[in-house]
Amino acid sequence: MTLLRLRGIGKEFGAIRALAEIDLTVAAGEVVGLMGDNGAGKSTLVKIIAGNFPPSHGTMIFDDQPVHFSRPIDARSVGIEVVYQDLALADNLTAAANVFLGRELKRRLGPVTVLDHAAMNRRAAALFQELKSETRADDLVRQMSGGQRQAVAIARTRLKEAKLVLMDEPTAAISVRQVAEVLDLIRRLRDAGIAVILISHRMPDVFTVCDRVVVLRRGSKVADKPIQSSSPEEVTALITGAKEAA
Repeated sequence: MTLLRLRGIGKEFGAIRALAEIDLTVAAGEVVGLMGDNGAGKSTLVKIIAGNFPPSHGTMIFDDQPVHFSRPIDARSVGIEVVYQDLALADNLTAAANVFLGRELKRRLGPVTVLDHAAMNRRAAALFQELKSETRADDLVRQMSGGQRQAVAIARTRLKEAKLVLMDEPTAAISVRQVAEVLDLIRRLRDAGIAVILISHRMPDVFTVCDRVVVLRRGSKVADKPIQSSSPEEVTALITGAKEAA
């Protein structure tokens, strides 16, 4: 089932054209790799999907409904979550506190309302178990590996039953073992029927975990094809312009 459909999406910032007539579909449970050089338009496209700013023109259909996002909370309300490269985690808090940051569970204690730390810890532990992560709910984020931090950020997307997760360079600057952990987390999302758009410069990651690869160059889509029908060499040629389109 097609979950996300973009038709003719374009974005201009004054005289600068960031995106030109982008058509894109993403199915439920599909992992799509989004690749391109710096300035190709990847971040602009993801920010439009995530509700950071509206497109200049074009239409977006999500879960069979036309959508118009004015802010990120609008995108989150329909099931679109983002895991940014910096993860936006609070190092001084526990894993559970980060998972529920801004969405804390509360309970009544007489005349006052207090945070329900026990309930948040239980729910966070269940999410980490679903993701088959070794992260523990009461671990402090500042003591975690890169892979564990990604697990916290991904668990946060599961709170509201996300349908589409946008991941921005999740394996940048982490070890080989941690890369494997993150790719496993992406597979868990896919197996749960959640669609993933993976923005990455790492060719091995895209060809390991993605079903399809989409290549942008100078704001235009120059390729959109199944992983099995492409190769790292072809994608590199498309990114650099050695090959015009595929």
